[in-house]
Amino acid sequence: MSDDRPAWARRIAAERAARNWSQLDAVRALRAHAPSELPSDDSMVRQWKRWESGKVPGDFYRPVIAAVFGTVTYALFPESTRRNGRAAAASVGEMETFEIVSRLHRSDVDNATLEALRITTDRLCSEYPYVPSEQLLLEGRQWLRRVVELHAKSLTLAQHREVLALSGWLALLVGCVEYDTGDRRAAETTRRAALSLASEADNAEVSGWGHEMRAWFALTTGDYRGVIAACQAGTEAAGHHGVAVQLAAQEAKAWARIGDRRQTEVALERGRRLLEGMPYPENLDHHFVVDPAKFDFYAMDCYRLVGEDRLARTLAEEVVRAGTDFDGTERSPMRNAEARVTLGVAAAREGDLEQALVHGERALKGERQSVPSLVMTSRELAAVLRGRYSTEPTAQEYLAHLRDLGKEQPGSRVPGE
Repeated sequence: MSDDRPAWARRIAAERAARNWSQLDAVRALRAHAPSELPSDDSMVRQWKRWESGKVPGDFYRPVIAAVFGTVTYALFPESTRRNGRAAAASVGEMETFEIVSRLHRSDVDNATLEALRITTDRLCSEYPYVPSEQLLLEGRQWLRRVVELHAKSLTLAQHREVLALSGWLALLVGCVEYDTGDRRAAETTRRAALSLASEADNAEVSGWGHEMRAWFALTTGDYRGVIAACQAGTEAAGHHGVAVQLAAQEAKAWARIGDRRQTEVALERGRRLLEGMPYPENLDHHFVVDPAKFDFYAMDCYRLVGEDRLARTLAEEVVRAGTDFDGTERSPMRNAEARVTLGVAAAREGDLEQALVHGERALKGERQSVPSLVMTSRELAAVLRGRYSTEPTAQEYLAHLRDLGKEQPGSRVPGE
């Protein structure tokens, strides 16, 4: 039977069910988060039924419902129109790559050229989720070299700072892709260069992302105290920029892996509150933009680690739905891969080996991967398989596949090896 309710209506029903709440329980949780007194329970239960059937909540209730489920308003109730990076790539306008490069060879640089470089940098950052790593790395390095060469040109003070900032953004992108492909040494060198450029440009946002990259590197190598230290340094540098949300999320992931549930929840709630107060992003595909749906991805990771399988599965299904276009094209293949690992872990813990392996193998087949992150999350599925299904040939085949992937990452290890 088809369900033609809006995605948000299906989600609040699923979130409620994942917590084993009745609709009255949900209303009581809503009352606890509301900034002012609500109508009677009977009235609110009727209202809740209408919401779950697809009637859109008003402006007052939307953020309260989001808070009840530990997410943010725009993740639960996304705007109907979204500007994505692929649309931005088509908006470069009349100035194509050849003309931009020709202008860069002049003795001075005008503002139109800088604007074209800004658009090009945004395009490259927006292509991160889906362009093959080798292609993006080649193009990113080419543009980074071109922009860095501008430092020798005759620039005004404002233009100089702009060029430094653009160099910083491109260095961040290149460093991320280097790390995705397993070149950790190059990635760390590039990350440090981005931090240096951020310092020269006095750009808090680039600086914050430089620290966030350090947190990510530490997370995927098991240095969880290093994650926390990097997040704290990044939070101090970033101020109220969007990267502060991702820093809170990385810190939550580290606390979850340490096993401190209270600190996990504190960090997640800090990030949620920061994100709730921010405007809806114009470009959701930009790698250095924290979109509302991404916060659900962070929470999914934490719920899986603390053993809240029903909540983790509910969010994983939402992550895959949000990261897939109507025609089946994956808009966020790397995020979807980790969500499928989460679905695999939940299935394995529930005794469904077949589904666990279906999800686990599909996660490993994507063309666009962040191998360190995928290996990290897949190790958790491997641990469950080794603990519960060590004699099953199909489980052994998956573990062998994962070992092959792990060999691409120096220092990566599948549990039990």
